[in-house]
Amino acid sequence: MGIPQPTFYIFKCEQSAPPGFPKPSCVSQNNPESQQLFQYLAQKLMEKGIIAAVQPVRTGCLNRCQLGPVMLVEPGHHMYVGLDKQKIDRIIEEHIIGGTPVEEYLIPQEYWDEPMSIADVIKMAGGA
Repeated sequence: MGIPQPTFYIFKCEQSAPPGFPKPSCVSQNNPESQQLFQYLAQKLMEKGIIAAVQPVRTGCLNRCQLGPVMLVEPGHHMYVGLDKQKIDRIIEEHIIGGTPVEEYLIPQEYWDEPMSIADVIKMAGGA
């Protein structure tokens, strides 16, 4: 018997723009709480006793900087935006444990449309 796979992967953007950089980032020098969110997420998953089934992953830019801090929950392509500790608590309770995504924290449709097919990407790039 193999090692069980996690039920969820949570990709938390940890991108930090240099001081004075005009583009926003998910981890900001101007927002101390943003610097603590990944650790907070991991700690809450441990406290709930579900860390074995939920794999938090530090990741680079998820290309939704203007809506950060952001995290992506898989499966399902659920992108959560404008995160803070209270939102993470609710996402863990309602989505991860309860099975229902927290709609009001999900990325707006205009920033997160349906996935592109690989065939469409190849065509756009001028491929076969």
